[in-house]
Amino acid sequence: MAELAKQHPDDLRAQAGAEYGLRTVLFVPLRKDGALLGHITAGRLDEVRPFSDKQIALLQNFAAQAVIAMENARLLTETREALDQQTATAEVLGVINSSPSDLAPVFDAMLDKATRLCEADFGVLLTYAEDHYRAAAFHNVPSAYVSALQEPIRPSAKMALGRIARGDLVAQIEDAAADEELLSHPTVRGGVELAGFRTVLAVALRKDGALLGAITIHRQEARLFSDKQSALLQNFAAQAVIAMENARLLGELRQRTDEVAELNRGLEARVAEQVDELGRVGRLKRFLAPQLAELIVSQGDEKILESHRRDIVVVFCDLRGYTAFTETAEPEEVLNFLREYHGALGPLVSQFEGTLDQFSGDGIMVFFNDPVPCPDPAERAVKMAMAMREGAGKLIAAWRRHGSELGFGAGIAQGYATLGQIGFSERSGYTAIGTVCNLAARLCAEAKDGQILVSSRIAEAVEAVATLEDLGNLELKGLRRPVAAFNVVQSTSPAEARPNLTVVARGPEA
Repeated sequence: MAELAKQHPDDLRAQAGAEYGLRTVLFVPLRKDGALLGHITAGRLDEVRPFSDKQIALLQNFAAQAVIAMENARLLTETREALDQQTATAEVLGVINSSPSDLAPVFDAMLDKATRLCEADFGVLLTYAEDHYRAAAFHNVPSAYVSALQEPIRPSAKMALGRIARGDLVAQIEDAAADEELLSHPTVRGGVELAGFRTVLAVALRKDGALLGAITIHRQEARLFSDKQSALLQNFAAQAVIAMENARLLGELRQRTDEVAELNRGLEARVAEQVDELGRVGRLKRFLAPQLAELIVSQGDEKILESHRRDIVVVFCDLRGYTAFTETAEPEEVLNFLREYHGALGPLVSQFEGTLDQFSGDGIMVFFNDPVPCPDPAERAVKMAMAMREGAGKLIAAWRRHGSELGFGAGIAQGYATLGQIGFSERSGYTAIGTVCNLAARLCAEAKDGQILVSSRIAEAVEAVATLEDLGNLELKGLRRPVAAFNVVQSTSPAEARPNLTVVARGPEA
């Protein structure tokens, strides 16, 4: 630094650094998209020792962080300004809506927001008719100047108002006090002498090309308004034109207000009903087939979901070897398999119009004949299980090629159970509780890969549509007596494997 001070004796910073004892100095620029924003300086006192590459890299890293911080601050400022402008616009629109026939509060609110956001000292809104302006509203204008503005204003050609009258959309005077020609007009001279204004920005109020008036904002210092501030004032001018047009059309609008209000009330009521119905359908679709959920909601009778007792058919199915698979496979592999597995079997529940009770891991519990009764619950359950066996078999075959030994089994039983909703307001389900559920689960646990084990009641109900293998009496865990079990080998024909969706009951009387 001492050497630099000698080479540049006129550089005050170099002289000050040398006097302070600064010897080695490192400068790192702060740049954003090539533009220089500043620099960071690091120095060593009383020794000449260059900074290392690592130290330079570290300071460059700090410089990059500083640029980010400066950019964040700039963006935050712009965001705050945009939010302030949006808030002001919304507030003015609110005043317009609340005062359609009285323009005074609209103009007052508009001038208040415009002068504050544009950093002006005061503002005036004027109307225009024939060849002159009249002041209609003031904000923060010195009282002496307000009195001077009570007379009609016929502007000169050089005045901002004169340029607006000749067709300009925006006109700005940087320093009215420095222009003798402007000061020759009594309105400008009065503004300079009585209000002390220097810079003036005027924006036209036009409707379909016709001049309705102007908004002017003033600064008591010679400082031009920015393009953003000019655009903002134009936005307020557009709102003023809207307010003036609204007042003109108020008579016509009042005739239609009651009609529109009544129409809106009816529409809101219908929308509320539809939203409520969609919410109810959505909740029911978590455990019911879509067509059954829509049927219940359309009939307006959800009492059938309250606790009750009914003869149902329960289907349990899960995978053989799933636990061993999860112990050796990566969690991502297990999750991918379950997505495919659920994606293949889940839609079959809706296809056969079953009620989904559980859908957890590899286990699925579905029951039939509730909450909407059907005449063939056992047949539907067996057909669904066969379709699930086929769908799961394709997935299992693909995963076996990856070394995963998996299989599919199911159990089906029929009997009485108690059914109803469980859970809480934010999340509820519909479930069945009873021995029939335990029996179906035990049959599923007993089933080998590819087997669908059914109880004797199920076998009797489906013997016409499925080929069964008699397995005799089985000792099942948790059940005191042996249970006669049958394995569903196949359907009697491809047609029988399809669901008969036309026989579902269409009302509680069924």
